[in-house]
Amino acid sequence: MTVVVNVNALSADDVVAVARHNEPITLAPEALKEIARSREVIEALAEDVKPHYGVSTGFGALATRHIPHALRAQLQRSLVRSHAAGSGPEVEREVVRALMLLRLSTLATGRTGVRVETAEAYASLLNAGITPVVREYGSLGCSGDLAPLAHCALAIMGEGEVRDAQGVLRPAGEALAAAGITPVVLQEKEGLALINGTDGMLGMLVLAAHDLRLLLRTADISAAMSVEGQLGTDAVFAADLQALRPHPGQSDSAGNLRALLAESGIIASHRGPECTRVQDAYSLRCTPQVHGTVRDTLGHAELVASRELASAVDNPVVTIDGRVESNGNFHGAPVAAVLDFLAISVADLASISERRTDRFLDVARNHGLNAFLADDPGVDSGHMIAQYTQAAIVSELKRLAAPASVDSIPSSAMQEDHVSMGWSAARKLRKAIDGLTRVIAVELYTAARALDLRAPLTPAPATAAVVAGLRETVEGPGTDRWLAPEIEEAVQYVASGRALAAAESKAGRLN
Repeated sequence: MTVVVNVNALSADDVVAVARHNEPITLAPEALKEIARSREVIEALAEDVKPHYGVSTGFGALATRHIPHALRAQLQRSLVRSHAAGSGPEVEREVVRALMLLRLSTLATGRTGVRVETAEAYASLLNAGITPVVREYGSLGCSGDLAPLAHCALAIMGEGEVRDAQGVLRPAGEALAAAGITPVVLQEKEGLALINGTDGMLGMLVLAAHDLRLLLRTADISAAMSVEGQLGTDAVFAADLQALRPHPGQSDSAGNLRALLAESGIIASHRGPECTRVQDAYSLRCTPQVHGTVRDTLGHAELVASRELASAVDNPVVTIDGRVESNGNFHGAPVAAVLDFLAISVADLASISERRTDRFLDVARNHGLNAFLADDPGVDSGHMIAQYTQAAIVSELKRLAAPASVDSIPSSAMQEDHVSMGWSAARKLRKAIDGLTRVIAVELYTAARALDLRAPLTPAPATAAVVAGLRETVEGPGTDRWLAPEIEEAVQYVASGRALAAAESKAGRLN
């Protein structure tokens, strides 16, 4: 299904479709018309004897210099070349594709003053599967994600390095020629318009939010399995108790837990008056409160992302009534703050998951299971070191939760004296999402073993389906085996959405 880039906002689903699934894109006729209309404004200013920032002047701290006509093409080339100064590992393909799509979306609003052929070059690169090589370091998250965006602009000029559709590293000019794409010779203001946006940090926010939605539901699944496996109670998840504290995320998580634990033979086995346990540990009992907080944080982050998706970020901009005005909309503060907020919530979600896992392994707390769920404790170590792996990741996630957005390093001879560090916040959130995936997978992997060990007691239909799905690639309880491949299978089971699909096949769609 083709994604249409128009003057209005792209959806988050559009971004994921193009970035991850290579959906083709097209520029709407309305967008082409608006691009052409605003270009006329820029070309009129280019003939004006009065200097106009970004059109006939230098940039940043060099904005006081008036640039004559003969040097303006060189000015744009020089801007892009000098700003393509990234360093470090290559940024992931999906991030670069999201960044390019979002820059194109802003160009399509007609607020930047680029030519139609410049916007079409971005669409052509995306449709050809050509991905500019963008390096990890270089953006301060103010004046946009300058260096990452400049590497993309360099590619449409036929310069720099790219990965072709097969992932082969090639000179940009060679890859463009093979795809039948003519390099762009940038005109007045175009170089500036291509690098002055929050597109990198926004693209990573959209992708992270998409992944976290899946992980939140899967975390409810692994938590439900832990409640069952540790002979916990589902009574605390009752709707009337949750309604006493009406946070929407908490309500959604509790509803999921009730659905997942419905008809559990394990829970029914100790529900009667003979059960002497008064209440479960916090990591079990308070699951909806913690998981719900992450949901509500994510909801706020998605609201910010939706506003940013509807934004036309450039400096200067061509206003709807034809003025060209400088502004500060390129500052990444709104996006940077929620990226950091999500990293904090991710660390907390992973932390409670690890605590539930740890309870399975301690004979003082696991209610009758073998130490470390080992087949023959002492001879076998069971899941002892799987929890170490979890603990190492959770410790890393706590470090990644330290906010990037509170830092600021002045640049451009103090002209750009306060920056957002939003790109850095996004980079660490991506690492945190990967870590959370692994932590949840280890909990699910451990809880599945515990549920098997509770036989002949039977788990709920939903959790039983999750265990059955895992057992297609990971064996059940037994003597010690090489754990690393099994943990990776569990990670893929979680990340692919198969664990969620197995649960929903019995419990219905989860919140």
